[in-house]
Amino acid sequence: MRKLARPGGLSRRRLLGAAAALAPVTMASSLPLSGTAAAAAPDPYAGLAQEAVTAFRSAWDAYRRLAWGRDELRPISGTGSDFFIPGSTLGLTIIEALDTLYLMELDDELAAGADWVKNDLVLDQDAPVQVFETIIRLVGGLLSGHLATKDPVLLDRARDLADRLLPAFTRSPTGAPYRYVNLSTGAVSGKENNLAEIGTCITEFGELSRLTGDRRYYDAAKKALRAVYDRRSRIDLVGTALNIETGAWTGTTATLDPPVDSFFEYLWDGWQLYRDQDLRTWYTTLTAGVFRHLAERRDGRLWFRQADMTTGRTTGRYQSELTAFYAGLLAQSGRIADGEAYHDSWAAVLAAHRLPPEMIDYTTLRAVDASYPLRPEYVDSCLFLWLITKKERYRARAADMFQRQKKYCKVRNGYTAIADVTTRPMKQTDLTPAYWFSENAKYYYVLFAKARRFDYASNYLTTEGNVLRGLR
Repeated sequence: MRKLARPGGLSRRRLLGAAAALAPVTMASSLPLSGTAAAAAPDPYAGLAQEAVTAFRSAWDAYRRLAWGRDELRPISGTGSDFFIPGSTLGLTIIEALDTLYLMELDDELAAGADWVKNDLVLDQDAPVQVFETIIRLVGGLLSGHLATKDPVLLDRARDLADRLLPAFTRSPTGAPYRYVNLSTGAVSGKENNLAEIGTCITEFGELSRLTGDRRYYDAAKKALRAVYDRRSRIDLVGTALNIETGAWTGTTATLDPPVDSFFEYLWDGWQLYRDQDLRTWYTTLTAGVFRHLAERRDGRLWFRQADMTTGRTTGRYQSELTAFYAGLLAQSGRIADGEAYHDSWAAVLAAHRLPPEMIDYTTLRAVDASYPLRPEYVDSCLFLWLITKKERYRARAADMFQRQKKYCKVRNGYTAIADVTTRPMKQTDLTPAYWFSENAKYYYVLFAKARRFDYASNYLTTEGNVLRGLR
């Protein structure tokens, strides 16, 4: 196995030593203030930086005009929609956009968003919400919004929301969280949960512990990760889903694709942020299992198959666009050559399609699910491979993807998802996912601009693109 990257290396996961150990989780350390956006020479992507702001503003202005306060924008019909609770809102797009507004120096818009959160966000709603989505999108967004604005009310809102979610963890016999919790009553439901939803919370909960001095959040998140790791197979593979009451596997396919993907990401992130040695051991052990039993080359390209978690027998050769994030994660954890190779595989997908399909058969690159819900994972990896390697090919790939999105997804009121990338013309849907404001727009801007408010040398972005370290 390749040597792991030094924790102080150039990475979005890098962290100042003062906040490294979990012991300092009891005190709020200051944000990093050093670091520069390298290269004094004229930047060929400078024009795209302004285009990225223009793209964001076109969607944000439409959201403010047509759907303000609603969870998401429907740009074609000119309406809003709910994401978490039918008939009610939690202001998802506003919360997702807070730190992007800060980075782009759109301070009046940021103030309007923060005011909505403080005055209009209602958390005490008698309805179940999906714990995973609520943590990565709302708790994470509120935390990054607090770090951007320094407004203590946003931190209070993040903590209030996390407290409403904690019963999903504390009432579980195994420590793996229930899938749903009622925001008002604390009632839990959904005893079968998948690995991404079980294990993608340690950075948001960890930062909440760091900022408040309350370890309950970090401890709950780590216990959830342990519940999965302790049930790995003898060949160091994990499945897709657990019964969180009995601990029995209900999905026994080993894969990097959803519904597992970000489980691996947060093992590494937890180590990088808090220097928790357990998490590093768990990540390296399971990653070794992945490369022994799932990695393979097809036509010279690196892919990751599906297999039985107990025997390692191949059960499928498909790949989700969401798994494109793994190229960046591999580079961050020291497997730079593997990360670059895996990103090359996804570049080949783009060469075969005008936009990356949601799911492909990687033996042929044929689209299995031809939708394109404005996913950001390919560009996510462009950003972090560029930060690590300094190779301009990754900004070039991001620029190409930016132009493709503009060509096929731009509509009068911003950007919309695609129902089928194989049709001519492409069949559009009517939705701007809230993550577009948190991820796509932010990644393009940071890649193409010399963002004055972003620390390129020391930063951390969550799986949802929320900046928890590196806001200057």
